[in-house]
Amino acid sequence: MTLTPAPEPVVPRPGPAAPPGADGPGPGPLLPRAVCEAALTALLLFLIVTAVRWLVGPDPGSAAARPAVLGCVVGTLLALLMLSPPGRRSGGHLNPAVTLALWRLRAFPGREVVPYAVAQLAGSVSGVWCAGLVWGPAAGRPPVRHASVRADPAWGDAAVLAAEAGVLVGSTLMLAVLLASPGGRRVLPYAVGLTTALIIGVLGPLSGGSANPARQFGPALLAGDTGRLWVYVLGPAVGAVLGAWCAGRTGLRRPSSR
Repeated sequence: MTLTPAPEPVVPRPGPAAPPGADGPGPGPLLPRAVCEAALTALLLFLIVTAVRWLVGPDPGSAAARPAVLGCVVGTLLALLMLSPPGRRSGGHLNPAVTLALWRLRAFPGREVVPYAVAQLAGSVSGVWCAGLVWGPAAGRPPVRHASVRADPAWGDAAVLAAEAGVLVGSTLMLAVLLASPGGRRVLPYAVGLTTALIIGVLGPLSGGSANPARQFGPALLAGDTGRLWVYVLGPAVGAVLGAWCAGRTGLRRPSSR
């Protein structure tokens, strides 16, 4: 996503190196940018299901390395999609919680939060559905289950909710710091990719390591694994709001002139 500094209260506007949430609505109408968000999220989820389909193989000896490998794959894909032309046009959020965080950080217009979130969730379902068409029944059977994430049985709803929220608090603070300077904005796609890889590698075997409502929405729906879907939707959203509040309290969030 490209983040270009704006003289007024930050209004997103994609530019050359677009990290999550540009400083203003991108040039042109909302619909094409929302379509870009839907298409990019669909591609991301298609590739995640594909990666899980091939990583979860018959060799039990590789099980311990799978979260780290999947994290590297997803982190790299995310950075590349953010840096792609459609990603630069839309801001490349690919995550409703990131869109919410950018709004609360005054780096994205509130009126576009819902259209972006709807596009991202629709893209999630579409991408997982397409992966099912390509890979057939293997994509839906255990252990793949459309790449739906599951927490360790020892982790209750409250623990998973806290982990998902905590990850977004930290990610939102990182966004606030990097958005504060042109240099930070240039490295933002790489920072987001690296952070995503670490989240999946470390928290994947524990809380599930989703940190993105769109990451779990499509897989959970198509896998019929919706029992904890509310946790994976609510946790990141709460974390995004809390993180932006913390950024405001510490002076990281740019004050509004309105």
